Amino acid sequence: MPNSNKGSDNSNAYSKTALQFCRFSFHAMGSPCDIRFYAADVVEAASTFKHVVQDIVELENKYSRYKSESLLSKVNVAANQGASIDVDDEFLALLSYANACFEQSDGLFDVTSGLLRELWDFSTDAAIEIPSSEQIESVLERIGWRHVVIKDHTVSFAKKGMAIDFGGIVKEYAADCSAKKLVDQGVQFGLVNLGGDIKAVGPHPDGCPWNVKIRDPKVAGKHVAEIPLYHEGLATSGDYERCVEIEGQRYSHLLSPKTGWPVAGLSSVSVKAPQCVVAGSAATIAMLKGNQGKAWLESLGVEYHLISG
Repeated sequence: MPNSNKGSDNSNAYSKTALQFCRFSFHAMGSPCDIRFYAADVVEAASTFKHVVQDIVELENKYSRYKSESLLSKVNVAANQGASIDVDDEFLALLSYANACFEQSDGLFDVTSGLLRELWDFSTDAAIEIPSSEQIESVLERIGWRHVVIKDHTVSFAKKGMAIDFGGIVKEYAADCSAKKLVDQGVQFGLVNLGGDIKAVGPHPDGCPWNVKIRDPKVAGKHVAEIPLYHEGLATSGDYERCVEIEGQRYSHLLSPKTGWPVAGLSSVSVKAPQCVVAGSAATIAMLKGNQGKAWLESLGVEYHLISG
């Protein structure tokens, strides 16, 4: 967005009083999304939004496991064969971050554990049967970040039947990228919301924060907290949107790569951090840690809101 006060003594990029609030809703990465920001001109705002969405679409086309031509799908073909494949710098950076999450979580955050969905499918209304110990063990044998070898730009898989899943990383990374794109386009006051993965690029023009409500995981339509954002990221991980009840027992969609079973202990964790990708991975790790999640978050020193199971 160009500087409408260019040449003046005003340090602002444009007069705050001339700004108009703009909100654009769309669907991406399997989620309802919206981008809100203030702009001097609605036509210019629409152009800015178009540039941001183009980048989101490119990221989705690159990292979606549902798109056969995506880079992630091609990597997973190699993973299934126990082969090797060359990737670009961005993919390597995401793998490096995945490694950091694996280490921080003591192995609970494992991007090779998406295979457990073969046993626990929370995406349909069909009845889910509790898998046998033999079924779980057969999948666990193909899971393990330690079986992924990275050398230069080549990723190799030591076992056949493996797969990479960037759930908990990519959508949050896209929120951060979108926020940066807004800033690059000249936006000073805005908020990116990709299905609940949020990044603020500045408060409202009057300096007030964006107040994001945290829903009650147990009571639909009820909110339990409100978190102010100025320039931070916010993400929530919980068991209230994707879960199943079998014989009176509630099972979370978050699965442990160590046991093959849904984790228990927490219902919802929201984390605020400088980047949305950090907030998202921290919230997921805390959920995976269950009853130890609160102590782990305390050790990080991040702002959080936690609801026990």
